[in-house]
Amino acid sequence: MTPETRKLTNVIILGCSFMFVFTAFQTCGNIEQTVIKSINSTQFHGSGYTSLAIIYTVFSASNLLTPSIVALLGSQLSMFISGLVYSAYVAVFIQPYTWSFYLASVVIGIAAAVLWTAQGNCLTINSDENTIGRNSGIFWALLQFSLLFGNLYIYFAWKGEKHISDYNRRTVYTALTVISLVGSVFFILIRKPISEVQSTENNVPDDEHEPLIRTQEQPSQAVAAFKSAINIFLTKEILLLSVCIAYTGLELTFFSGVYGTCLGATNYFGDEAKSLIGLSGIFVGVGEIIGGATFGLLNKFLSKYLGIGRNPVVLLGLFCHILAYYLIFLNVPNDAPVVSDVGTNEAAYLIPSKFIAIACSFLLGLGDSCFNTQLLSLVGFMYAKESAPAFAVFKFVQSISAAIAFGYSNYLMLQWQLLILCLTAFCGTISFILVEWNAKSSFTSRGYDRI
Repeated sequence: MTPETRKLTNVIILGCSFMFVFTAFQTCGNIEQTVIKSINSTQFHGSGYTSLAIIYTVFSASNLLTPSIVALLGSQLSMFISGLVYSAYVAVFIQPYTWSFYLASVVIGIAAAVLWTAQGNCLTINSDENTIGRNSGIFWALLQFSLLFGNLYIYFAWKGEKHISDYNRRTVYTALTVISLVGSVFFILIRKPISEVQSTENNVPDDEHEPLIRTQEQPSQAVAAFKSAINIFLTKEILLLSVCIAYTGLELTFFSGVYGTCLGATNYFGDEAKSLIGLSGIFVGVGEIIGGATFGLLNKFLSKYLGIGRNPVVLLGLFCHILAYYLIFLNVPNDAPVVSDVGTNEAAYLIPSKFIAIACSFLLGLGDSCFNTQLLSLVGFMYAKESAPAFAVFKFVQSISAAIAFGYSNYLMLQWQLLILCLTAFCGTISFILVEWNAKSSFTSRGYDRI
């Protein structure tokens, strides 16, 4: 197996691993608030939005420390352990208790920070400046298949259901736990790139004290990784790009937690309201996959032959999202995010349409893939030699904004949530374009303009 083939294989395995783990977690997040509203138990008084706010708050607080953890454990072991924690979080819903629900929310916040930092490191060491765009697209497309499978099951299983029974809940979450465990095992199959293995072998001295030396070096590597994360966070490029990264956290919250809940609470959709949660997730996934494949896998072709770089793709993402927000404003009742399990009988400016609702799901997914594939590509290229700290900072900013969004989702009417998204989308796009222009001028000598 050639070095390039092994690297590509690693990227595919990485994407498949995340696909399984996030088939469980994203389906769980998509239906969480709806499921919690239907739980009939005096022992459980949790809130899905509160749980997700806790997850992303802990996630953000942990991100600056996770490069040290990845430096100590390595990316593969870090991802495997984190995957097991994701599985445990999903399993909590089989028989939920308030204390276990919120405890799992804290623990998975830490695991998520480790997982995504290790993912960024693994993706970068298996790429170079000519393949980072392609590999980001492959990973993103495979990851977004996770939105299809779990939500497809939800659509058929919950079609016609007005209330989610304990039996339905246990069946769904048992299956999701098993799927997440399969994804965790897949992380073990990732192998070191051949160049890295050869470098390690060439640098092994015949010294009986080598294990002790490595043990002594590990704490210094962890400290260096933490310092690097702080330094990267304070750079002009990342501070400016943080506006765009923060927007991806806000819109992630909206399409993964809020929008599906809004559709399920809209009584105008009749007996299909709950199943629309799953169908919405499927079309978000379709949009994500098409975007990831088009702007990731065809990155070099689009750049070389059509002259399409990162900025036009991000502008397309902005157009998709603004159009989706406008249609959602017209189509979905304003009180849908905050009503109880009985739903809302209010109408928006239009009589709620299932076709418009699902079209908006597709636009949300396509726009999200435009932003995220280009951000992954840009950050991975700019900080190729400091990938773990750089992606830790990326997730630090993204998770802070997601935590804030899940916090206000419990209280703000839909129109105000959409206004926040529109304003940050425009500001984020401008910040991305400025950083891209600066990076292009700085790295032209390294062939950046060909990417």
